[in-house]
Amino acid sequence: MYSVDEIKQLLAAFDNSKATRLTIKNGEGEEISFMQKSSASVITEQTVVSEPVVEKSHAKASNSPFIQPEEKQADDGSSPVNSPMVGVFYAAPAPDKDPYVSVGSVVNKGDVLCLIEAMKLMNEVTADKGGTITKICVENGDVVEYGQPLFMIK
Repeated sequence: MYSVDEIKQLLAAFDNSKATRLTIKNGEGEEISFMQKSSASVITEQTVVSEPVVEKSHAKASNSPFIQPEEKQADDGSSPVNSPMVGVFYAAPAPDKDPYVSVGSVVNKGDVLCLIEAMKLMNEVTADKGGTITKICVENGDVVEYGQPLFMIK
């Protein structure tokens, strides 16, 4: 069986190459395959004996600039507070603490609404205007995308 260090070395060599697909078989019947899919490398390990398949994604950075999403108002006049980054949404400062806001909370411009964890850093998301929280669009622990609506404020 391939060790974790061997897999990491193979992945590094594959990432540095221009190859889009690589399959290696050893004498014990084990097979490891690497394949480039759009902007991610996928690793699968299979053996002749029916063992589980191991998959791992390896994301690559993009050089494309971010484009600010359009602010759209809902039918009730609410406007979204969009995620400023990709990360994990946390409604409270700690698991044992109350959430920063809930539906019906009145907030002022600059009030902390939630945290987004990105690259092991906690980033505060603040209200860009004052108003009342009419909807929370995501759940605690969800992975959010750049520009995804997190809250609706009226």
